[in-house]
Amino acid sequence: MSLKICNTLTRKKEIFKPRKDKKVNIFVCGPTVYDYAHIGHARTYIAFDVIVKYLRKKGYNVFYLQNITDIDDKIINRAKEEEVSWKELARSFEREYKKDVKNLGINSISKYARATEHIKEIISQVERLLKKGFAYQIEDGIYYDISKFKDYGKLSGRTALQAEDAVSRIDNSKKKKNKGDFCLWKFWSGKDWEPKWRSPWGYGRPGWHIEDTAITEKYFGPQYDIHGGARDLIFPHHEAEIAQMEAISGKKPLVKYWLHTGFLTINGQKMSKSLGNFITVKDFLKKYSPRILRLFIIKTHYRSPIDYSEKAISQVQNEIERIDEFLEKVKSQKSKVKITTKNSKLRIQKFKKEFEGAMEDDFNTPKAMAIIFELIREVNPLLDQGTIDKRAIKEILEFLKSVDEIFGFIFEQKKAKIPKKIKKLAQRRAKLRKEKKWKEADRVREEIKKLGYEIQDTPLGTKIKKL
Repeated sequence: MSLKICNTLTRKKEIFKPRKDKKVNIFVCGPTVYDYAHIGHARTYIAFDVIVKYLRKKGYNVFYLQNITDIDDKIINRAKEEEVSWKELARSFEREYKKDVKNLGINSISKYARATEHIKEIISQVERLLKKGFAYQIEDGIYYDISKFKDYGKLSGRTALQAEDAVSRIDNSKKKKNKGDFCLWKFWSGKDWEPKWRSPWGYGRPGWHIEDTAITEKYFGPQYDIHGGARDLIFPHHEAEIAQMEAISGKKPLVKYWLHTGFLTINGQKMSKSLGNFITVKDFLKKYSPRILRLFIIKTHYRSPIDYSEKAISQVQNEIERIDEFLEKVKSQKSKVKITTKNSKLRIQKFKKEFEGAMEDDFNTPKAMAIIFELIREVNPLLDQGTIDKRAIKEILEFLKSVDEIFGFIFEQKKAKIPKKIKKLAQRRAKLRKEKKWKEADRVREEIKKLGYEIQDTPLGTKIKKL
């Protein structure tokens, strides 16, 4: 079975063959740290967390590099508004981002690289682009001349003439040669609050696109295996990266496989602060478990769009409860009835093979999830009947633990501590129910609910859950 990946560059599904044996270098565009990360960011980072964990599970030696854009117009402007230094603001939101990443169980990243800690490498790249004739200097900075790079647009399918809407505020100079030319190095304006670094052309700061190629060249060299990011970065950001690095090195392609995640919308609309539908990871986790966000994202293919709604989250909650109830039944199974080890093993092997087949097909997580729920459907009646042996139970748990090393939501990592007061009330309710004092028991249940907890009566006993 060979892993196949859908490559944005070739627009084909290709057999995955790293450039060097089992060594895989992957770079994913990280956050611009001027605000809290939102669930759209989480969509991309959870998707690549799963991809990297699967590759490692398959025996690949993966180095996963992510940049931190800690210098940018948005950072500078917000710092000025809040009357703090740009560095203080950037470090504060970087810490918040890393907290979110930890809380979401994203622990596959090998290294974070800040843009401001790679100024030397950025200047080196700008110097080489000037020397090779791919860049030019005007009064406000140094720009990349897209007309000089003949392959411009090969990733997105757009031409240099279609690049007019590709520029950011930092690129918007009237003196540029072409409308789509982008800034490599912005000269310092002379304002004290504006950050600056010394360069051969005077003080200034880097443009946006140049940090990524400077960082990847330092750690990977001029070519590497996988570049990931959200779909909206294909043009102009990833297009600019190709233009920069391939012009410097003369080697093609910069990246062998380009992977892009689909958009996340909210009730059919793009996330926007003006629409009031902007959900930060921090706010989401105040209300829901990280497991819910991971499953919500994993049950959709990484390349497909996702629409967020409370109805969709409610469905995911039900699916998590279904998984939890199944695991509870598996763990508490005390049957002594024996099934032949051969038969039980063959069934688990079937699910293992189908799961691997789904993941080998461009990381098809929705299909993989369907296989997990098929396993639950097939095993549940056997658990209810008590016709499943201990060996089969062990194999089921081992398989699910193996899956969870990639997916990270099947097993609850930390069970919430139930306060003593709630436990005592639950015990009192159980006593009342035993005495058939139903009305009094219901009143206790309501009291527990007011305190933020829920009592669930299941075939396996009473469970207490935080609302």
